[in-house]
Amino acid sequence: MASTDLRDELTCAICLTIYTEPVILPCGHSFCWACIENVLDTQGVRGYSCPECRQLFNTRPNLQGALRLSNIVESFRSTLPEQEEVGIPCTYCVHSPVPAARTCLHCEASLCETHLRVHSKSAEHVLTEPTTSLENRKCSVHKKVLEYYCSEDAVCICVSCRLDGEHRGHQVETLNVTSEKKKEKLRNILQKLTSKREEADQRVQNLQELRRVVQEKAVGVTEEVTALIGDIREQLEALEKRVLSETYRQEKQVSHRVSDLIRQLEIKKEELSRKMGHIEEMCNMMDPLNVLQGQESDDADYCDTEEGENKDRERDDNKVHAWDLDVGLISATLHLGLAGIVTGVKRQRHEPGALDMLLGVNKASDMLLGVNTAANNLIVSGDMKTVTGSEIKQSRPETPERFQNYQVLSYRSFSSGRHYWEVEGSESGGWEVGMAYSSIDRNGRHSGIGDNNKSWGLGMHNRWENNQYIVMHDSKRIKVPHRPSSHRFGIYLDYEAERLSFYELCDPIRHLHTFTATFTKPLHAIFCVYRDNSWLRI
Repeated sequence: MASTDLRDELTCAICLTIYTEPVILPCGHSFCWACIENVLDTQGVRGYSCPECRQLFNTRPNLQGALRLSNIVESFRSTLPEQEEVGIPCTYCVHSPVPAARTCLHCEASLCETHLRVHSKSAEHVLTEPTTSLENRKCSVHKKVLEYYCSEDAVCICVSCRLDGEHRGHQVETLNVTSEKKKEKLRNILQKLTSKREEADQRVQNLQELRRVVQEKAVGVTEEVTALIGDIREQLEALEKRVLSETYRQEKQVSHRVSDLIRQLEIKKEELSRKMGHIEEMCNMMDPLNVLQGQESDDADYCDTEEGENKDRERDDNKVHAWDLDVGLISATLHLGLAGIVTGVKRQRHEPGALDMLLGVNKASDMLLGVNTAANNLIVSGDMKTVTGSEIKQSRPETPERFQNYQVLSYRSFSSGRHYWEVEGSESGGWEVGMAYSSIDRNGRHSGIGDNNKSWGLGMHNRWENNQYIVMHDSKRIKVPHRPSSHRFGIYLDYEAERLSFYELCDPIRHLHTFTATFTKPLHAIFCVYRDNSWLRI
């Protein structure tokens, strides 16, 4: 009984709920701050009075916070069970608080389901979600309910603003119409974000598949290498460890890079999900004013530009294109390591060429120089494996296929598959080696290796490049930071993967450079020796 009496003393006479931020009028009566503010706002024309005792005030009374009453209210609230809190109560249920289902902006009253059924259905009675904050739903100038949206000024306005105010003659729409348009825009943004998230999911799957393939390939190479050298374990233990270590290192390196990119895409997915959640929340709002007044970024903030997305995808695709096992380096390591011991070993369990089949690499043992293309200032050996520079002009017939200076193509061409061969050059330098289309010019400034877009090469120019390697393509020359040491090179071509790699066959084998290009025609090996007595040998 005492609790009921105390509750009555702590109940606002306006909202009929326990005080929220209680204030006191000069007459001594207390009300919720928001409740009395709303009442005084409606009394401005007729004067001001207390809603409870009707005492008149000449001017709008100053509201004083009832600190002690506020403390009593907070203490009383702490003793109430949670189920007694009903949120925003129905204005007309005065005996027992009942949660309000809607708030009428015209009546400035909240209604439960029962009172809502008998409430006026006329257009001026605008219903919205239950709220006690009605000020932001009224025009600050005319104190009327906001019913329209001015497209020219992008603000919500009342009927007086539209007919007599500063928005007279402007293009306006009802809040519902404008809200639906905004929702449609948000749905479009949501659709774009959904598409981008699906694309990110697909890219993650592709990267995971790439990682799986690389890991399987690494396991396969490891197993095959182990099986191949099982019969000659003692001689090949050091070589086996080196090959497996290189394979393992490359696999881990690719896996690490792919994992980094996956993490970046997962972060992007989380950001897209966050944005989608916010937009879905706004799209599910029933109150058009909340939708229109909600803060969100425009299309440019929520959706990256297509140009930016294309650049991201192109950058990622270029990375993925380059991420694979460097089979050329593994192949070169195997070939060089076996060269010293394979001669006296009987390979009873493996037919000839099994090593090359292991990595899917064809060793170009039949690589020969095409004498019909050799310039007349070059000497080609009888076995067509060595070319030497000479000041003495040779007497070969002039034909359209023949280079005018220093160069010669291989007889054989390559239009598919993976191939590996080795070349040795003179320590004096003055030579270049690489790959070229047969359509390369035979004379002129654009006929040299790398002086056009039809050839890719590696050269050693002692006099010109301070005893450094250089790589050349499309008239661009790049110095290789490594100093020459062995003058023997492995050249690896993967036609379908669009890669051409050069390795220095020192200990350990050193990767010099890899060209990536879309090969469109058969490729020939090309050799250039422009100094007297300098040479290249296949």
